[in-house]
Amino acid sequence: MSFPIYEHKVSRELFDRATKVIPSGVYGHLGPAEGNFIPVCDWPLFGDKAKGAYFWDVDGNKYIDYMCAYGPNVLGYCDKDVDAAAAAQAKLGNCTTSPSRITVDFAELMVDTVKSADWAFFAKNGNDVTTAAIMTARAATHRKKIIFVNGFYHGVAPWTQKVDYPGVIPEDVANNLYVDWNDFEALEKLVAENEGEIAAFISTPYMHGNYKDNETPAEGYWQKVRELCTRKGIVLIVDDVRCGFRLDLAGSDHFYGFEADLICFCKAIANGWNVSCLCGKDSLKSAVSSLSYTGSYWLSSVPFAAGIACIEKMKKLDTPKLFREKGLMLTNGLKAAAENNGFNLVVSGEPALFYLRIANDNSMMLHQEWVAECVKRGIFFSSHHNHFMNAAMSDKDINLTLEVADEAFKVVAANHPELF
Repeated sequence: MSFPIYEHKVSRELFDRATKVIPSGVYGHLGPAEGNFIPVCDWPLFGDKAKGAYFWDVDGNKYIDYMCAYGPNVLGYCDKDVDAAAAAQAKLGNCTTSPSRITVDFAELMVDTVKSADWAFFAKNGNDVTTAAIMTARAATHRKKIIFVNGFYHGVAPWTQKVDYPGVIPEDVANNLYVDWNDFEALEKLVAENEGEIAAFISTPYMHGNYKDNETPAEGYWQKVRELCTRKGIVLIVDDVRCGFRLDLAGSDHFYGFEADLICFCKAIANGWNVSCLCGKDSLKSAVSSLSYTGSYWLSSVPFAAGIACIEKMKKLDTPKLFREKGLMLTNGLKAAAENNGFNLVVSGEPALFYLRIANDNSMMLHQEWVAECVKRGIFFSSHHNHFMNAAMSDKDINLTLEVADEAFKVVAANHPELF
């Protein structure tokens, strides 16, 4: 079977217009200069519409979308139940002088759902709540230093970046300490070297960074980290912005058998409606209450209604179980297609949000070529980012993906006879 090759004439024309009025045309990690889209000409840069597991670009090309808007699409684009709840709330009001009563409903649902949560604090983006978590830890402990895991991504605020990044000054990161993932002995040593100075340890529940294989926690790692933080008065922060609700509706800390002091949610919380949430323990309630930290739209009620509907539907569908089953079906099929064509496709991370890498060479270029061949035929992968499952993804979609992937492997193999 041969699949048609997509073209992007309208997308390129739109990008040319965008560069005149928008910095970089498409800015941030979605931009063509960021390295996830190589070669750039094989990817669309602007979308037109989305529904379920699919989106269509401005040239009318249809994609099975494994990026899921980089995570927010958890039930399927334009989910009828979530969007109906949002529309009903919009008729009552969205941004109002006093917060809507639905604010309390949503907070109660978060506390009832997330195992480690005694309270819920709402914002808009993942960066909002990771920053709130750091501020809360510092307010509670009266300490400055924060321990990060090397390869981390916790947002775009200056404290999350490196000193040589544009706009970041040494003072922004002067109190940042770094340790390797899964290296508890190094963490313990770092804590000892900074006795009484560390406010928080912040990490994703497993290492799902870009441009490298993802790593799940070693046996007993999180339990040892939890005990160390408790003993040393360090606030344990889990950044569940990307994983949250995909592994476990009670939180990814619950999935791995421990409890965070603070846990950050965003992407899957409301199926694309703009809301994020910091949850935490009672012991930190006064500290988070003391912050001078809010935003113009942080208590807008329409996304809260969407969040309630989204979480209730995820519970009904048992989406973590669904994502694991569908993710294994897809990734096992991809590995088999690779092997049948002489390639070694490494799959890492959790099946609900997996990472792919062709390991036949060390340059990344072979992998980029295969991904591009898939995208050109309607399967939207990203070269160096983890991918996501959503509840609208059908077995038929997965089987079509495997057919396209097989053809893409054959094209790459034909382009590289020196490998075989």
